[in-house]
Amino acid sequence: MSKLPNIGTTIFSVMSKMAADHHAINLAQGFPNFAIDAKLNDALRLSNESMTHQYAPMAGSPRLLSAISEMNQKSYGTYFSPDKNILVTAGAAQALFLAIQTFVDEGDEVILLDPSYDSYAPSITLARGKAVHVPLNEQYQVDWEAVKLALSTKTRMIIINNPHNPAGTLWSTNDFERLEEICQINPRLLVLSDEVYEYISFEKPFISIKGRTNLHHRMIAVSSFGKTFHITGWKVGYLVASDHLISEMKKVHQFLVFCVNSVAQEALASYIPHADYDEISRMYKRKRDLFAKAMEGSRFELLPCEGSFFQLASYAKISDESDLDFTKRLVEEHGVAAIPTSVFNENKEDRKIIRFCFAKDDETLIESAKRLCKV
Repeated sequence: MSKLPNIGTTIFSVMSKMAADHHAINLAQGFPNFAIDAKLNDALRLSNESMTHQYAPMAGSPRLLSAISEMNQKSYGTYFSPDKNILVTAGAAQALFLAIQTFVDEGDEVILLDPSYDSYAPSITLARGKAVHVPLNEQYQVDWEAVKLALSTKTRMIIINNPHNPAGTLWSTNDFERLEEICQINPRLLVLSDEVYEYISFEKPFISIKGRTNLHHRMIAVSSFGKTFHITGWKVGYLVASDHLISEMKKVHQFLVFCVNSVAQEALASYIPHADYDEISRMYKRKRDLFAKAMEGSRFELLPCEGSFFQLASYAKISDESDLDFTKRLVEEHGVAAIPTSVFNENKEDRKIIRFCFAKDDETLIESAKRLCKV
């Protein structure tokens, strides 16, 4: 008997395979196709040549834990202890799964804000919890009255995603204030904050839960070096939380992966102090703007993108097809792969909106837009 009877192959794998089969440009799956920073490449080479090929400490390399602590203090003005508040994970997906498995018990409810990333709900199901889906509003902002109505005595966790995938929206100070109000009257509530695009924001400033001291005792913040430094294949992320939460997650982590790639950890520890986080945002802003400019001659309507490396686009003026059918035809007839956003909604709401990834080199973005302008 299947533990996930309603789950098949993810849409990301489906669309990437279609892109390969039809020799299409893959703007579906969120992986960059350009070179990493030369300094990071040098750090990786040196790490590979050193004696770092055996098991790393379970919680993470001491050098990397210290580098993460310093990075977060510079970014958010808050000190997190390398020993007590940080845990290195095998990517953000493992971090999310780990947090849910540690704290969600049978019968617990977890609030998801749809559209939501597709790994959240299955992880809750595997923990024998129940996902409670609350749709975002038409502007992809949190409907706080709907969240309040969704709360119950069984609510154990709320998962937030900021910057948001797929919408590219950012949380405001008001959003965090409303969240803090809800937490004050729900003592069991934990906040799992998926912040993998934290260093990719544009005109509006990114506000991290790690800078909200009122939430520190109940927050679990998830970060991804794969997204920040466009090294998705390295699969290295980390968690930040209070010591009583981290200590519980370590108990599960040691039997899930035990430790994370030692060579990658040492390379990151050497590189982090020299990384230019402002330039990361500037780079992706240039790519967002390049793609938007190249799409001006198309019939697609691009929605606002405040962060992440994803661009939503409405095709309502082009077709009445479902977003799944439209994206499949886009691959087959026009040679560009995208993601239908209805798959991010538990109720499969179809707004005739699809998601493009602009974390690609300029040549790829220009050629993609050229093809899309013919649709």
